[in-house]
Amino acid sequence: MSLRFTDKVAVVTGAAQGIGLCVVGRLLEEGAWVVAVDRSELVHELKSERVVTLTADHEQSTECGEVMGAAHGRFGRIDVLINNVGGTIWAKPFEHYRCEEIEAEVRRSLFPTLWCCHAVLPYMIDQGRGAIVNVSSVATRGVNRVPYGAAKGGVNALTACLAFETAERGIRVNATAPGGTEAPPRRIPRNTQAPSADEQRWYQQIVDQTVDSSLMKRYGTINEQASAILFLASDEASYITGVTLPVGGGDLG
Repeated sequence: MSLRFTDKVAVVTGAAQGIGLCVVGRLLEEGAWVVAVDRSELVHELKSERVVTLTADHEQSTECGEVMGAAHGRFGRIDVLINNVGGTIWAKPFEHYRCEEIEAEVRRSLFPTLWCCHAVLPYMIDQGRGAIVNVSSVATRGVNRVPYGAAKGGVNALTACLAFETAERGIRVNATAPGGTEAPPRRIPRNTQAPSADEQRWYQQIVDQTVDSSLMKRYGTINEQASAILFLASDEASYITGVTLPVGGGDLG
């Protein structure tokens, strides 16, 4: 077992389910101290000797600041930040989105990453080192998710621009762009409303397009996504910054 994160302090957002939950487990296996954060109380199930759990709404800048302050106050440093909050709320052609839904998609899938990067920077700049990994998506080129795709395109731009600004100060900023990923049913759904027949059809179009765009013609696994995230967060990627790495079986997004 590799121990790339021995005694490093990693903050993981969106940690209660899916990719984020897997990342927390993998970090622990490799020796990290973890601050696991989610808006859901489910995150407290992860609390242990090496895991500090916090609840926060990452769509709010003040709460992102409080999370980073708490993490730094507990450990005295933040070596790794993995921004995993985001996800499609609705799936439908763009003309069917209401204005408030468009705004909600951007708040969910861009602002948490933007706010957390902004909040962690003072600590990483002061310590002269750090690794940030943002979780984007190959959906920047895809059907029935225009607002989500636009938000993740913003994450890609944020990643590149912030890498330019911070590389000479010892901070690396990268992103992964997951493709379709097999995951257990969400314990807390992103959208609590039951999908209509049209919405089910539109979502199936996303699934079909995602598989068709993948050279491997399949969905990935959560572990395959976590492996890419941990690589970019580790010292094995010490000469990599400003990169968005597609993890979609050949779908480049």
